[in-house]
Amino acid sequence: ENLKGIYSARAFVGWYNGLPEYSDLAPDLSTGEEAVVIGQGNVALDVARTLLSGVGRLKSTDITEQALAALSKSKVKRVRVIGRRGPLQASFTIKEVRELMTLPNVGFESIDRRLLPPELAKLPRAQKRLMQLLSKGSLTSMTEAKKSWSLKFFLSPTSFNCPNDVSAQLSSVTCAKNALQGSNPSDPAAKVSMTDENIILPASLAFRSIGYKSQAIPGMQDNGIAFDEKSGTIPNDPYGRIISNSLDPDGLMAIHIPGMYCTGWVKRGPTGVIATTMEDAFATAEAIAYDWEHQVPFLNSKDDFNIEKRGWTALKGQVEAKGIRRVSWSDWQKIDSAEKERGARRGKEREKFTSVKEMLERRDMTLLERNESNFQSWHFNASLLPHEHTSKPDTKLPSEPPTPQPKIPPKMPQIPATPRVTIPHQHPHPHRPLNSQSRNSHRRNRHSRPPI
Repeated sequence: ENLKGIYSARAFVGWYNGLPEYSDLAPDLSTGEEAVVIGQGNVALDVARTLLSGVGRLKSTDITEQALAALSKSKVKRVRVIGRRGPLQASFTIKEVRELMTLPNVGFESIDRRLLPPELAKLPRAQKRLMQLLSKGSLTSMTEAKKSWSLKFFLSPTSFNCPNDVSAQLSSVTCAKNALQGSNPSDPAAKVSMTDENIILPASLAFRSIGYKSQAIPGMQDNGIAFDEKSGTIPNDPYGRIISNSLDPDGLMAIHIPGMYCTGWVKRGPTGVIATTMEDAFATAEAIAYDWEHQVPFLNSKDDFNIEKRGWTALKGQVEAKGIRRVSWSDWQKIDSAEKERGARRGKEREKFTSVKEMLERRDMTLLERNESNFQSWHFNASLLPHEHTSKPDTKLPSEPPTPQPKIPPKMPQIPATPRVTIPHQHPHPHRPLNSQSRNSHRRNRHSRPPI
């Protein structure tokens, strides 16, 4: 996996969406025409769609300028999206497949009909619609297409290959063919086993998109919070309340740990789309509000009050002592506004800052500009007001907030000194390009879901 041309799908999607931690990825998309995406979830299809979309189509989205520059040099013309099981076990959803099927000048290689159920009409509605879409194929025929993509099923990668040790550039991916176990190919939980038959897929680029798993936060178990390493989840009730049977003297009943809740993938595992995660968050928030209203015990509800567990009140002093800059809602709004202004100059939704340093500098600049504007506006108006003394007010406008403060007419309020403020340290936006034509298109971003 150390060969050139192999990337994590999560890092790649984060890179073209401007996440600061992936801003230095700099993938070389000009090494060849063949790409392989390993995994058949929605993130995998996001990668394929971005590789196959024309740069002109992407310019109106909020994809970063550095990503557009790299994609404009891309030579990729064919993308294979491979999975170890069959079409009925794939985790992508119909919305993402439809987007790829409707890309201009992009064709879809037909699926072997033997892999699809003979009677699609008997499938559950969601599966039936998806299988019908896969059977129908793309709007552009393969004979007319300039680029193409395909779904390859029952394949497990066994090696990445390169022609020699000198170049260390990926040239192909070797996959073992799999066989479905059991007699029900429609079972979503069906398993496969590897056979002795192999297939080699040419590729100069490969993207790993095989899912994610939450990790425990250090200290959780010391505070009585269990963690399932296998599933990457915390034991919880259907509403996100973290539970533990250690609180029951007999160990027979799982009891809610006061003040502890969870949501998202750590609640149910890495499945679903962004809307599913949002619904999880809403349900957990409603449970917190309900518990608070009904005086359910929270942290520090007992007599043995522990100041170390008082949330932000206890942390604030430590955070400020370390010089950490915290985020306020108004801070986020200022960065959001600045990105939209940058995007408007380029005719797009927004142009994202790709480093924390840029965000902090822009936030500081916004504050300084606001203070200068307020001072200059007051100084101009103050000179027009009647006053008792005969000296003419100083009308020179300073380029910075004055220190010390200038002389001003009597009875006028003093100009406040520039306050020290705290600045956000996280990129505030979803990490998938937003189409300026749709306000809901951010729901397509599958990779920005945090592990916990």
